[in-house]
Amino acid sequence: MDNPDRLVARAITPDIVRGALELEQTDRGLLPHRLPTWARAQGADAQMAMAEAQPAGVRLVFSTRAQVVELDTIPTKRLYVGAPPRPDGVYDLRVDGALRAQARAEGGDVLRIDMSTGSASHEKGTLATLRFAGLGPQDKEIEIWLPHNETTELVALRADAPMVPSARRAGGVWLHHGSSISHGSNAEHPTGTWPAIAAGLGGVELINLGFGGSALLDPFVARTIARTEADFISLKLGINLVNTDLMRLRAFTPAVHGFLDIIRERHAGTPLLVVSPILCPIHEDTPGPSATDMSELAAGRLKFRADGEAAERAGGKLTLNVIRETLAGIVRQRAASDANLHYLDGRTLYGEADHEALPLPDRLHPDAATHRLMGERFARLAFGEDGPLRA
Repeated sequence: MDNPDRLVARAITPDIVRGALELEQTDRGLLPHRLPTWARAQGADAQMAMAEAQPAGVRLVFSTRAQVVELDTIPTKRLYVGAPPRPDGVYDLRVDGALRAQARAEGGDVLRIDMSTGSASHEKGTLATLRFAGLGPQDKEIEIWLPHNETTELVALRADAPMVPSARRAGGVWLHHGSSISHGSNAEHPTGTWPAIAAGLGGVELINLGFGGSALLDPFVARTIARTEADFISLKLGINLVNTDLMRLRAFTPAVHGFLDIIRERHAGTPLLVVSPILCPIHEDTPGPSATDMSELAAGRLKFRADGEAAERAGGKLTLNVIRETLAGIVRQRAASDANLHYLDGRTLYGEADHEALPLPDRLHPDAATHRLMGERFARLAFGEDGPLRA
């Protein structure tokens, strides 16, 4: 390989990878995971497996004087049968906290998904090289944020100067768990997801445990949170329980209590914020499940609809308003003996007036502008002077 810049390889080690809970050695490189091996074994579900392996919030962080940095990766592209091709995932390069460059990895593997049948097939592809140049000779901190929605194997890292681990931010570590909205659905780049925006504005280190379609009060997720070092924790709960029509109100209430109990076993005094769902008109008072609107898909548009009936609430089916009322009551009850437990109504991040100006493009997920809005609001409400997660 021609190497005019005299680039030197540096091993990709855990001390320069942030946001991942585990690095799996594969036959081609390192695969970041946002759940550890033991947790993945307890959640043998294809959707969760795909979501946790997509590196939302995962980034390489190091100090260097390098003017050129290269990263070899093998991305996995998702192709939905019958829908327009998805854009390639974006890699964000930040220098001393400011977005400096972006790149996309061509090639890679392909995951072909047929939403009408639920089937999927995986095709292996080729390695991609991302090159960032013109970074200047000064000492600086480099962050390379991996695509939040594209599984990425890390193969090699090179630069024209030594790369050493950076110090952690003084603001502490914020661990956030949520659904595809927290994962970053419809955000245009990895530092454009609302948790990444909020973390930057709040001056904290992000661990993003947002799992698309999979925020389902799984005990193994609660135990993962409990066993992970964090200075602040937030849980955005509800929408996936409606999407999947997974449980009724009778099961939901004790499941939330149990989820919180597990976390509190090891994070007894950690500031913990429970966040209810943002506004989603199709499910405010109509239960799930959510379903792909096939008539829209035939026209090349991905949109969702609610397949439940409002009358089913009487039988315990969950809606977003039922979930908000229940979560508020649970937090109110527990906060009497837990001063570090707090509640935030998700509609303060995105509500009715916001929906008028910025409707959800697919009826479930916010667009890039709404991610920015939500991130700014969360930073102010949670990390601000009077916020429950303030340092």
